[in-house]
Amino acid sequence: MTALLQTDLPDLHLLSRGKVRDVYATSSPDHLLFVYDVILNSGIPDKGKLLTSISLFWFEKLKDIIPNHLVTVNIDEMPEEVRQYREQLEGRTMLVRKARIVPMEAIVRGHITGSAWAEYQKSQTVCGIPLPEKMEESQKFPTPIFTPSTKAEQGAHDENISPEKAAQLIGQDLFDRINTASLQLYTAAADYAESCGLILADTKFEFGLVPSASGGQDELILVDEVLTPDSSRYWPRDQYEPGKGQSSFDKQYVRNALTAAGYRKGLESGPNGNGEGWGIDDTVIEGTRKRYKEAEQMLKAPHS
Repeated sequence: MTALLQTDLPDLHLLSRGKVRDVYATSSPDHLLFVYDVILNSGIPDKGKLLTSISLFWFEKLKDIIPNHLVTVNIDEMPEEVRQYREQLEGRTMLVRKARIVPMEAIVRGHITGSAWAEYQKSQTVCGIPLPEKMEESQKFPTPIFTPSTKAEQGAHDENISPEKAAQLIGQDLFDRINTASLQLYTAAADYAESCGLILADTKFEFGLVPSASGGQDELILVDEVLTPDSSRYWPRDQYEPGKGQSSFDKQYVRNALTAAGYRKGLESGPNGNGEGWGIDDTVIEGTRKRYKEAEQMLKAPHS
């Protein structure tokens, strides 16, 4: 089993190549092609297909809360110039609506972990939001909190910012719309995940704007991947124990392996910082694939 490390679609115009996906223009002026996979030296087999599958599941489940950018995942319904690359694209590709991307990442946290826990230990705040005293690592918040971050350019790091700064960045009205939608999406997803034996500790949403059919205010839509193990922290509910870090189904497993290998900020391009990239061993590769697959299976398992 091999992983797709980089797409090669010479007849399509590559718009961007990111950490998780490649984005191409199509002959349609209104549509883009999203191809999901990973850019580590050692790819994770099926990761792009699993990210696509989980995103599709959540787009369908949450479509009544907010529209999304998905047009189709059926290669036969995509433009002719796309169909010739079926072998590379099948199962890991979405044709999506073009949107004006909002330059802010919308993070909703139900539990205190990760960078939020690190900030809380220093200042008893998360993104500048004061929190109660004596919280424990992984503890559940009384209610989910919305903590925005900047949307960094490729190769740079996102930065947690206060809600006030985020509102200044994108405008108060748009900020309020995204805040409301994000909390609604998270609450619905977290409730469903819990019924599947999963805790959705936190997640990141991204939004775009498209012209309104009525000609009024631009319509806010959900874009990018959604509620995947790459953009979210999923924990097994039956192993949850506050006061420590949790076993997870997300990319924290890979992060931990890279950290153990010497990764730190400033060495994104490789151990020596000269572009050679990072590799991960076969045990981590297979463990990550199994975790992503198990999360997908738990989310999609039939409910009584």
